Amino acid sequence: MTKQSKPADIRAKSADQLATQLLDLRKEQFNLRFQKATGQMEGVGRVKAIRRDIARVKTIMTEQKRAANPAAQS
Repeated sequence: MTKQSKPADIRAKSADQLATQLLDLRKEQFNLRFQKATGQMEGVGRVKAIRRDIARVKTIMTEQKRAANPAAQS
């Protein structure tokens, strides 16, 4: 992923696709962290974008779970 994801694009995905995207984002976050530790990192703004994309995906996953099971809401 080269740009930040838009919430509308994320909401259009299924739960399996969201889980896959979350896994990919976490792998990319790990790779960026590794690059930073070894001094090879060039795009420092990418770390912030990845963090926000992870938060977006997790938020939408939570919204979808709550919508699917309204009895579990407090």
